[in-house]
Amino acid sequence: MPRTDALLRDPRLAEAAVRLGSDAVKAAVRQAQERARHGAVAPEQVADTAVALLPPTAGGLRPVINATGVLLHTNLGRAPLSPAARRAVRDAAGPTDVELDLATGARARRGRSALDALRSRVPAAGAAHVVNNGAAALVLAATALAAGREIVVSRGEMVEIGDGFRLPDLLVSTGARLREVGTTNRTSAADYADAIGPGTGFVLKVHPSNFRITGFTHTPTTAELASLGVPLVVDIGSGLLAPHPLLPDEPDAATELRAGAALVTASGDKLLGGPQCGLLLGAEDLVRALARHPLARALRVDKLTLAALEATLTGPVTPTAEALTADPRDLTRRAERLAAQLSAAGIDVRAVACAATVGGGGAPGVTLPSAALALPEPYAAALRTGPVPVVGRLEGGRCLLDLRAVPAEDDVRLAEAVLAVRPAAEGPR
Repeated sequence: MPRTDALLRDPRLAEAAVRLGSDAVKAAVRQAQERARHGAVAPEQVADTAVALLPPTAGGLRPVINATGVLLHTNLGRAPLSPAARRAVRDAAGPTDVELDLATGARARRGRSALDALRSRVPAAGAAHVVNNGAAALVLAATALAAGREIVVSRGEMVEIGDGFRLPDLLVSTGARLREVGTTNRTSAADYADAIGPGTGFVLKVHPSNFRITGFTHTPTTAELASLGVPLVVDIGSGLLAPHPLLPDEPDAATELRAGAALVTASGDKLLGGPQCGLLLGAEDLVRALARHPLARALRVDKLTLAALEATLTGPVTPTAEALTADPRDLTRRAERLAAQLSAAGIDVRAVACAATVGGGGAPGVTLPSAALALPEPYAAALRTGPVPVVGRLEGGRCLLDLRAVPAEDDVRLAEAVLAVRPAAEGPR
């Protein structure tokens, strides 16, 4: 049996100790030695076995290829960061001037350049603030403006935001009381006006971004609610900063603020295409007060998030925007090219037309024409657990690998991943 110290001098394992840490390498060596003791591998194969047992990264999260056809898949971390944002995160990983003015040596406003970039993208906002997610943005607003007071909200907007978290529970936890008005499908401006009184903290308008109500419905406009004499907070959810031609029914921050909203809250890791964070945009005095509230300290974002957000706002087009606007003809050509390549290798595959969705609690009911590789159903599990995890979807008894959320530069990796799991998916031939 090779000695542990001798194995750790193997160049591959020595390099891995630098990259992954010595504990991870020693654990792999011990597992390999144990296999040799039980006769599963020969003693001369222990080093190779240990190398094969090494984890791909020092953390538990594994990079995956999102071939689900859901652009903003919550279980896959929603928006993928742009190359510019990823570089910004790496640059910010060491000491930075996040709260220091290098010219004077004095303390500076935290994340000032990221906040300035956000203001530049939404000129209608008098000020901007960033917290750690969209729900936190709403919690900060409710705590600062309505603790011990009432929030007037339509019954049709009392939504559940995912994983069992319900908006009413979230708001009540801040110490505010909810004053529900209207009905599930119809609420008028008069309903809000009748409910407003001395105890009103603000009126809340929530975009029901993960469902649609159709038929006999009515919802007051932002302009109508802004005229009622109390602050209007609009939660737009998915984080569009300006109107998007492909998503005409999705609200955006600029339009809501111009219509009279005092404050707009949104998520940064959805249609904006940035890191997880919560955005607060609105009247300068209001946003400044929220930023100075004691709770803001507990909800603040770290320097890595600030760096990624700024690069998302000022850098090139994000992967989310590219996926949203991808030409279906290009997707079809990619699918046909990949299908031909894999078919030539003997795999049962064909290119098919399909429909993708936005996801992430945004643009409900909107479908995007797409193209996919259709493989036998066993490929779904094999690809998820393969060397390069690929997550697709099952449809019509086939595993579909939808290309709309897969960058074109990942086509080679995708084909290699399919080829790598063929034995597991198809069994002995």
